[in-house]
Amino acid sequence: MKVGCIGLGDIAQKAYLPVLGGQPEVELHLQTRTPATLARVADGLHVPAAQRHADLDSLLGEDLDAAFVHAPTAVHPEIVTRLLAAGVPTYVDKPLAYEFADSQRLVALAEERNVGLAVGFNRRHAPGYAQCADHPRELILMQKNRIGLPEEPRAMILDDFIHVVDTLRFLVPGPVDDVTVRARVEDGLLHHVVLQLAGDGFTALGVMNRLSGSAEEILEVSGQDTKRQVFNLAEVIDHKGQPTVRRRGDWVPVARQRGIEQAVLTFLDAVRAGQVLSARDALATHELCERVVRAVQERGA
Repeated sequence: MKVGCIGLGDIAQKAYLPVLGGQPEVELHLQTRTPATLARVADGLHVPAAQRHADLDSLLGEDLDAAFVHAPTAVHPEIVTRLLAAGVPTYVDKPLAYEFADSQRLVALAEERNVGLAVGFNRRHAPGYAQCADHPRELILMQKNRIGLPEEPRAMILDDFIHVVDTLRFLVPGPVDDVTVRARVEDGLLHHVVLQLAGDGFTALGVMNRLSGSAEEILEVSGQDTKRQVFNLAEVIDHKGQPTVRRRGDWVPVARQRGIEQAVLTFLDAVRAGQVLSARDALATHELCERVVRAVQERGA
């Protein structure tokens, strides 16, 4: 398989390229407009000169079987449009776009062209989180907090809080009939946001505090007098009378712990099988994020 990777930033280097570079059947093609980064990353992965590309035109000339997009969010619409128009199945590091109208357009284009489109919601594949889908879930609480990082609302919600939104959507045990948003905005910057989703017999809360004092991610699901907690995607504690702790194995790669390896392999397997993946469910997450953005903007107006 000829697989292109567009954008060679921190996440691509730490998480995605180690997985892609370890697949013997993948012929990896790298593209970035920064020559020094291209040379350094390609040398580290032993990618030949013929598989290094300084622009998208050069990469598209390779008749790719699939592509991974890890460029900045602002350029996702342009890049993904060109890939889909060329018939290349595409995996996009979340989000599809900052503006919901752009995300809608990209999903519609993929369906019109009958080209696979996937969005990188890796937490759905993370072992600790996937196991929570098999646990009673009358109450769901997810926190994803950071230190000293208030940010413009749309960027914060679409680049980061979207993981919380999608994880709640993945875990809620039924249709959502009530959505509530609370937030603190000062001088145009979002300090914290709380999303509540409720339905018949369940409540789900998603929290992000950008002035938390600690960088942490905690998921908790409970019901029927039992509870499961997942700390930083690595430690699982089951509560049923006596707490039971399960920690990530010492040799488990971070990409597997965080579900990135599984997301990549699922996408590549679908491409190999000729399956056209749909981003329609991912679009529903973007739509909910847009509701959060608008509610936060109204509070900050």
